[in-house]
Amino acid sequence: MYKQITANKRKTVLLMTFFVIFLLVVGYFLDYANGSQGFFLVIAIGLAFFSSFISYFAGDKIALASTGARAITKTDSPYVYRMVENLCITAGLPMPKIYLIPDAAPNAFATGRDPQHASIALTTGIVAALNNEELEGVIAHELSHVKNYDIRLMTIVGVLVGALVLMTDFFLRGQLFGFGGRRGNDDNNGGGQLGLILLVVGIVLAILSPLLAQIIQLSISRRREFLADADGALLTRYPEGLAGALEKISAYSRPMAKASNGTAHLFIINPFGKKKSWLTGLFATHPPVEARVKALREMIGQV
Repeated sequence: MYKQITANKRKTVLLMTFFVIFLLVVGYFLDYANGSQGFFLVIAIGLAFFSSFISYFAGDKIALASTGARAITKTDSPYVYRMVENLCITAGLPMPKIYLIPDAAPNAFATGRDPQHASIALTTGIVAALNNEELEGVIAHELSHVKNYDIRLMTIVGVLVGALVLMTDFFLRGQLFGFGGRRGNDDNNGGGQLGLILLVVGIVLAILSPLLAQIIQLSISRRREFLADADGALLTRYPEGLAGALEKISAYSRPMAKASNGTAHLFIINPFGKKKSWLTGLFATHPPVEARVKALREMIGQV
């Protein structure tokens, strides 16, 4: 159990470290090729932080509103409220706001920038479809996202992706409209030829880097799902509960009525239904359900 948790944390750190180094290398290379002396890197990171600032403080409200979620109290749904309350006491977390989404598709997500500003949303379908232990497993999974500050981490990843996309966009537009290009104009000691090579490589990097950045972002998201599964199983001491819940949720093939690409990564399982091809798997926000269930069932007997 603890080896699974440690491995997922370690892989996240490695991916984040690679991502930061990748951003700096691409930024340096594009600036060198264009002769802009750090302009692309500094401006792109600044703009990315500014756009993410709004998402960080208002993203939870936007996500909840986009799904049609409504806040509930203990009197509205004592069963759900008490289950969340008991698990929060066990985990040592403050009580989050609880929302219900009027949708028959079984699903759930957590949002909020930290445990003091967290919300958990459950569809009416998931409350109806799962038994007590399975629903506990799902809620424990979502509370683990809160405890592990996954929303904050993904906001930071979003900043890095945004900075890289802006940086490469600036570079390509600069070449299109003839800005920069000092390196390409330096023909001392064959500098003109070197500048042309750097320019070609820079354009290739500018085109491919955002794609690679998205793949890294999704890889980090998938690692955090595995981590939340393991932490959730540790919280309930019953991995089979979450494993059974994931199987039931994935068996429901119809997508959510208000699913969107902007909030898909938040849900415990892809809200668009089943996607089985290798290419969609590469760009999936969640690891395969079969892999998650297998990892959970390997934990049985360890808690």
